[in-house]
Amino acid sequence: MKKFVVLGGGFAGVEAAIKLRKYGYDVTLVSNRDYLFVYPVSIWVPVDKKSFDDVKIPLSVLQKKHGFRVIIQAVKHIDIGNNSVILSETVLSYDYLFIALGMHKVKTKGLEHTHSICGHPEEAVTIKEELAKLVERGEGKIAVGFGGNPVDPTATAVRGGPAFELLFNISHYLKQKGLRNKFEVTFFAPMKEPGRRMGKKAFDKMDLFFKHYHIDKIVGKKISGFEPDAVVFEDGEKLESDLIIFISGGDGHEIVKKSGLPLNAAGFIRINELCRVEGHRNIYAIGDVAEIAGHDWAAKQGHIAEVMADVSTYNVHNELTGKGKRRSYWEKLHIICVMDSGDGAAFIVRNSKKDFIIPLPVIGHWLKKGWGFYYKNSKLKKMPRIPGM
Repeated sequence: MKKFVVLGGGFAGVEAAIKLRKYGYDVTLVSNRDYLFVYPVSIWVPVDKKSFDDVKIPLSVLQKKHGFRVIIQAVKHIDIGNNSVILSETVLSYDYLFIALGMHKVKTKGLEHTHSICGHPEEAVTIKEELAKLVERGEGKIAVGFGGNPVDPTATAVRGGPAFELLFNISHYLKQKGLRNKFEVTFFAPMKEPGRRMGKKAFDKMDLFFKHYHIDKIVGKKISGFEPDAVVFEDGEKLESDLIIFISGGDGHEIVKKSGLPLNAAGFIRINELCRVEGHRNIYAIGDVAEIAGHDWAAKQGHIAEVMADVSTYNVHNELTGKGKRRSYWEKLHIICVMDSGDGAAFIVRNSKKDFIIPLPVIGHWLKKGWGFYYKNSKLKKMPRIPGM
């Protein structure tokens, strides 16, 4: 039987392992941590609506439910010449390789003085602890922002949604504590129009959200670095802050950069519409590790990672079984987001033909919480999976 190795225990990697097992293949999933972290609902850890354990799923449980093997080790090298992967403690050979290692972050001077809701999972807890200190003090300044990668030709490696969600959730949290008027909350980003990828209709309504949640903003100013208590801009201006939350732009994974695989300028793996790596019939790249080209409005999101996992596993299965049908992830690209604000949400959709936003006061927050419940329990086979979700 053909041996499949999946590198990465995130949305793309886990979904690929599940789908490959459904097709009956021998699958080994490699991850450097022993759980799947559900990033879209981790925004509620800092504001004390979810615990850290609430937003993770042990890979050992998923292994038992779906039947793939799990190896908890770090990937050290991908040896494409010998169809093998060198791990921290062993070497794995493969017939087919699925790379879902995610991406690294653009390094900015003083980045260690910031915290990210899209970085190491434990940072969600750190943000919670730092926010709690400010609440106990009764006043403070909080800055939340995101950046891009100036050498990424696709500009898809920007994580704007979680920054907006955490920003609005923090404002609502402080209001619940009766402290909102004691805090300065500011959004910052180097782009002139942050959030534009969501579509014109959603972007045009963002100012209403900032006004409603009493959030100041500094946009269109490049960031030169960070200090322990300030964001420093290129023009020398400083945004003083007691807590800086910053989602850095995505950069290619260091292991991938040394692999010899075809990469774009930022280090993301070049793939075709089948999610197959250019020039390699037995290697697929899915999720944040891959380049998404040809769609100037596209963005890397968790559900796109799962779309890529579904497309790639379908294609390789049909190839191995001699079926002619193939699927293109290009046809399934779209932005979909329930942008939570703590006391409501906005449903945002964009594809190549249309874009729209539907404000959902109160009920939107519960819809997103419902999605989190569904995602976790459908992965654990405790409830049926809805196609496309």
